[in-house]
Amino acid sequence: MLNLLTDSTTSTGSSMIVLIIYIVVIGVAMYFFAVRPQKKEQKRMQALINSVEVGDTVVTTSGFYGVVIDLTDEDCIVEFGSNKNCRIPMKKSAIADVEKAGQA
Repeated sequence: MLNLLTDSTTSTGSSMIVLIIYIVVIGVAMYFFAVRPQKKEQKRMQALINSVEVGDTVVTTSGFYGVVIDLTDEDCIVEFGSNKNCRIPMKKSAIADVEKAGQA
């Protein structure tokens, strides 16, 4: 009788350890497949936004192409189209891609 009680307690303890190991493995996998790539992309986008200069061609998140004509800390003024009067102030965070002025 005493032997049966000890075996069931050991079985419950070992299954609890296996459950904890599974939880840790799933947590590590979530970090490497979800959190880490997202942080890497955020760093890349921040570096891209910080590299914007006057005269660069940008693509906005809505798909418009324009040329940066003025910059402030968080905003920029972008000139769209061939009409030189179409200047729109916008947040730098709305920039999706940058092509430097000297590149083709």
